[in-house]
Amino acid sequence: MLRATMSQPPVLPVTAPRQLLLFSGHLIDAPGRPQPRFPAHKEAAAARRIGEELDRLGAGAQDLALTQGAAGGDLLFAEACVARGVPLTLLLPLPEREFIERSLLSCEGGEDWRARYRALKAQLREAPHVADDELGALPPGEDAFERANRWLLSTALAFGPARLRFIALWDGAGGDGPGGTRDMVEAVRRAHGEVCWIDTRTL
Repeated sequence: MLRATMSQPPVLPVTAPRQLLLFSGHLIDAPGRPQPRFPAHKEAAAARRIGEELDRLGAGAQDLALTQGAAGGDLLFAEACVARGVPLTLLLPLPEREFIERSLLSCEGGEDWRARYRALKAQLREAPHVADDELGALPPGEDAFERANRWLLSTALAFGPARLRFIALWDGAGGDGPGGTRDMVEAVRRAHGEVCWIDTRTL
C-alpha cells in the first residue's frame, strides 16, 4: 500500500498553484511484452485523452504539474502541459543516466523517447529533481520507483487535497512492482483528491 510520507521534502514553488496536476501511468510497452498494457499503437489516442482531461480541468499557467518523465504516459502528459503553458516539474526516481536507460531506452521506440525527453527538458524552467539528491541514498531493499511515487504524492498533497487533480493512464490492474499506478489511485482517493482515470483498455 502506497502512503504519502510527509517527512520527505517536497519541491514547492513560492506560491500555491490553483491546481496541482499529478500524473502517473504506464510506460509504453517494451518490445515483446507478453501481456500488452500500453502498446505503441495506442500512443496517439492516449495523448488525445490526456489533452482532453487537461482542457476539461482548464489547465494553464496558474497550475503546477508533476510527473516522472518516463516513456509513454509521463512524457505525453508533460508535453501536453508544456503546450498549454502549465509549469512542469519532473521528479526522477533515479540519477538521470540510469533513468534514461531504464525508463526510456527500454521501451518500444526508446531512442525517440530519449530525444523527446531531452527536447522537453530544454523547455523546463528548472532541471529535473533527482530523488537521491533530495531524499538521500535509496535504503537497501527499497524500490526506487515506489519511493518516487511517494515523493510525487507527498509533494502534491503539500498543497492540500482540494487542489489535487490526479490523472492516471492505467489499465485497472496491478503493476509490475510495488507502488504502481493502482496504489497511487488508491492513495489519492484516500486523501480525497480528484482522480481522472484514462483506461488504456478503452483507447
